[in-house]
Amino acid sequence: MTKSYLELTHLIERLHRRFLDVLRTELNRLGVRDINGVQALLLVNIGEEEIVIRDLVERGYYQGSNVSYNIKKLVDFGYLEQERTEHDKRSVSIKLTEKAIRIVVKIRELEEQNAESFSSQHKMENETEQVLEFLRRLERVWADYINYGSQ
Repeated sequence: MTKSYLELTHLIERLHRRFLDVLRTELNRLGVRDINGVQALLLVNIGEEEIVIRDLVERGYYQGSNVSYNIKKLVDFGYLEQERTEHDKRSVSIKLTEKAIRIVVKIRELEEQNAESFSSQHKMENETEQVLEFLRRLERVWADYINYGSQ
């Protein structure tokens, strides 16, 4: 099991990097050169919401270590608008600009195309659901470890 577990963790890492490569490729195809895959994924995860920056990490919308850098770049390049929240002037909320919404629409179209391609090539609805359940359980184990340590 240890060998399989290590292979699984490496595969998860590779898949995440590969997905960012897919996003980068789509951005290049669209002629978008000022943001990277991580930043595009961040825009997709924010979507139509107006969200406080600290909630990005808490909700799992952002997994990287440098959220403030990426937010600043997205604001500088005109993809995000930010403003101080009414109830706490120390907090900053962000929302997508029209420029970002156009990118998000294209990425969602790409995700739909990839989902259709995957499902047409691999008629495995039950297997896919089983993999999702397995990965959710793995996520729970990791979350428990983070919150409670090894027991």
